[in-house]
Amino acid sequence: MIRLGAGPLTRIVAVGAHCDDIAIGAGGTLLTLCHARPGIRVDALVLSGGGGEREREEQAALTAFCPGADLRLTVLKLPDGRLPAHWGEAKAAVEELRARTEPDLVLAPRTDDAHQDHRVLAKLMSTAFRDHLVLGYEIVKWDGDLGRPAAYQPLSPETAERKARLLQEHYPSQRHRPWYDREAFLGLARIRGIESHARYAEAFAVTKLTLDLGE
Repeated sequence: MIRLGAGPLTRIVAVGAHCDDIAIGAGGTLLTLCHARPGIRVDALVLSGGGGEREREEQAALTAFCPGADLRLTVLKLPDGRLPAHWGEAKAAVEELRARTEPDLVLAPRTDDAHQDHRVLAKLMSTAFRDHLVLGYEIVKWDGDLGRPAAYQPLSPETAERKARLLQEHYPSQRHRPWYDREAFLGLARIRGIESHARYAEAFAVTKLTLDLGE
């Protein structure tokens, strides 16, 4: 398995259509990055769930998933499940985020995600952050849209377990969902680990990648 590093990382952008998307899709990667790089800046944007219980959950969760980081979280109040009808507001939020940060890495939904809210955000990110490494995270769901990812971040067993624990601890509003449990999160991480010669891993789609392999 060939490993490629992203070079020095001082700033990350992480976005989600809903509170918990970032943590489900890339929580283990955030834990890994923030432990390795104390003080790294994380600009996080969530398009829905603002102003209530969901926002409070997200603030506490991302604080836990980004230990020691300079976390700057914005949670908006766009309607869950209706983002295609609010494309202009979503685009303005992404453009405002782009105007205030120059990240080394972007974590976002996949452009082929079956959920309409995820797809809208993914497509906006790929146009707003044209010259950046954008990794599209995956979220297990009823739609059965998991595919063949192109990139993997190995996770230590401790990190994988911590991710599953933090998801249960910080998002009590989601525990009633039949797919929202430790088995689902660790099961997918184990499969992605098998595919990348690791115990556990998170997987990502990469739309475009420029290599710098030297002369």
